[in-house]
Amino acid sequence: MDAAERARLVTRYTEEAVTRDEIESILADRDEPHVYIGYAPTGEMHIGHFTTMRKLADFLAAGLEVTVLIADLHAHLDDEKSPFELLDARSRYYEEAIRGMIAAAGADPSAIEFVRGTDYQLDEPYTLELYRLIADTTISRAQRAGSEVVRASENPKLGGLVYTLMQALDVSALGADIAYGGIDQRGIYMLARETLDEKPACVFAPLLSGLTGGKMSASEASSKVNLTDSAEVIAEKIEGAYCPQGEVEDNGVLEYLEYLVFPVFAEQDEPLVVERPEEYGGDLTYETYDHLEADYVAGELHPADLKPAAAAAISDVVAPVRDRLTGQPQLLAEAYPETYDA
Repeated sequence: MDAAERARLVTRYTEEAVTRDEIESILADRDEPHVYIGYAPTGEMHIGHFTTMRKLADFLAAGLEVTVLIADLHAHLDDEKSPFELLDARSRYYEEAIRGMIAAAGADPSAIEFVRGTDYQLDEPYTLELYRLIADTTISRAQRAGSEVVRASENPKLGGLVYTLMQALDVSALGADIAYGGIDQRGIYMLARETLDEKPACVFAPLLSGLTGGKMSASEASSKVNLTDSAEVIAEKIEGAYCPQGEVEDNGVLEYLEYLVFPVFAEQDEPLVVERPEEYGGDLTYETYDHLEADYVAGELHPADLKPAAAAAISDVVAPVRDRLTGQPQLLAEAYPETYDA
């Protein structure tokens, strides 16, 4: 596989690459370049995480070394979203959930290295570099870089500023050639490109719209599909989702299909079938998302037909992860005791 094809795999289904030329150069010069993504173990993972994690299958297919950072210290620094006493349990849950998502996407989770922030962020080389960044970075610059990531307030805590600098430093500490994350991480990784001796290339995943329209909210159950949602719950959420006829913008149902269902189905060599009564034209079969979207915009595919098919497909993709997690009730109860009974 040549560098151009590897770069296509690395950058497909993404919002932005900084820059495509840099990524092609890295892939041409190195047999196994290193890409990393970090996740702070806070709330339960959901389908938005799944669309991001599915991309790791592309990185593996392109021959990259992949590291997933379970950023446990970050989870507490960001306005104490995870208390110290739950960091270990939530870190274990995140690793298990991510392994499940990678396997469901058709890749081998054992090919991915998992690291916790506490494995290295308390050691002297890292802390000395962090102090250097603290000394060199203004408060306003750190706030601007992390404005889309850490919880904002009129009187921000220092933890959010340190969080931002640590995430920038993690790129170097983990030896990553490419930093990967949601497009909301862009400001932090641009800071990394400004401040680190070796500036990383970056790949950014899109942020999905919520099922209720607008931005997906982790605190609004109806706006997202959780990894532990049953097929019935998923069907209810998709049935009630914002999905106006012919409209693509802010349409979470279509985005779930574009960034998760169709990529996973493609790996399985399976089309998406929309069942319809013969009186309305009969079943529709879609090999690609672009074909489905074109029919939807043209009015050839109605939301009433799309939604049941989308719900069934999403449930099929999520099912292996759901079974993996619900089969470990103790893991869920220890990570989220307020939600699950031990």
